[in-house]
Amino acid sequence: ALQFTDYNFWISIGAFWFGLSQVIFLVVAVLCAMKKGEKAPANPWEAPETDLEWTVPSPAPFHTFDTPPVIK
Repeated sequence: ALQFTDYNFWISIGAFWFGLSQVIFLVVAVLCAMKKGEKAPANPWEAPETDLEWTVPSPAPFHTFDTPPVIK
């Protein structure tokens, strides 16, 4: 309806600026992370090495396990 034309215009302008700010933030964050970021260790949460998720190298091979692991 025509009575909402002005609202639609201003909401569209706001949505454009919001989207643009998100893109700018993403680009800046990614560039800063690539330039200054430290490489994460193999076990960043320092979980016990016996946990199933830390027994597989990263990236995981196509066939993760030759035999299904036993979970106790």
